[in-house]
Amino acid sequence: MTRRGEDPSAAVRRLPDQESSAGDHRGIGRVGLPGADGVGRPSGSAGGTAAPGMVVDPIGYVHSSLATKVEAARQPRAAAGSPARIELVPGRHFEHALYDLGSWELIWVVFWFHLNTSWRPKVLPPRSTTGRKGVFATRSPHRPNPIGLSVVRLERVEELIRHIRDSDMLDGTPVLDIKPYVAYTDAHPGAGAGWLEDTQATSRDTRRPADPVVAYTVQFAALALEQAVWIEAHTGLAIRERIHSTLALGPEPHPYRRIRRFKEWLQLAVKEWRVRFTVNERDVQVLEISTGYRASQLAAGEDPTLRIHQEFVSTWSRPA
Repeated sequence: MTRRGEDPSAAVRRLPDQESSAGDHRGIGRVGLPGADGVGRPSGSAGGTAAPGMVVDPIGYVHSSLATKVEAARQPRAAAGSPARIELVPGRHFEHALYDLGSWELIWVVFWFHLNTSWRPKVLPPRSTTGRKGVFATRSPHRPNPIGLSVVRLERVEELIRHIRDSDMLDGTPVLDIKPYVAYTDAHPGAGAGWLEDTQATSRDTRRPADPVVAYTVQFAALALEQAVWIEAHTGLAIRERIHSTLALGPEPHPYRRIRRFKEWLQLAVKEWRVRFTVNERDVQVLEISTGYRASQLAAGEDPTLRIHQEFVSTWSRPA
């Protein structure tokens, strides 16, 4: 989800903001979809008559602790427990539109990938072991129309605010629509897994399909666990969960999972932290965590973020 598009001609057309009083919307208002002006076509695409351009007005915005694309989970299932809220725009009679929504356990959220301004015909998904795939065969956010679709758990409703869990959406994400998840028609446990089936996991639980990618076992050495607990207590970053979800997916070096190989170990980057680990078959051992800042940066810095790393270094580690 962190890949940037390469085609400037594919930039999404943004329209002037509409007036709204629903809080900080990051300057995002009405969103233009590609239309007859050709916006959204990759370089060299065939011509032809295009449908007229469309305009959608966000019904609300997501508020969460996820500020950057690097922080977001790849799928809602990988974001298990992650809290967020959807605040709907006032003054548009949405109070009536929300009647009976609270009776549903799960809801679909249709949203706009607002940080993406271009797209790629082929992308390299984090789970692909066989190269690039056509974007329409993936869940990549880098799409001609950057529309996202997530199933989230609805916890409670407070007037125009929906409190949700299992959210993979960034703070400020424009929400285009909300629909109930209806299990008898939306769930298809026997559906195939496409190009993921090369590593298909088996499961007898037909209520929920197994993850097609067999997970690695991730264990923390005593030192790494102690360091992770310290980081969580001092920064609020759920670093153990981030490490586990990333490495369970696969510990091999990958540009979009921020994993690098060194001579005797591998390293995962989680924000400004560096996680050293080893792999034995399908077992991952997390050895230790260090700061990603150099000694010269820590010595000269007065930023509050640097102070946390300075304190960490004085307790355990050396700067990178």
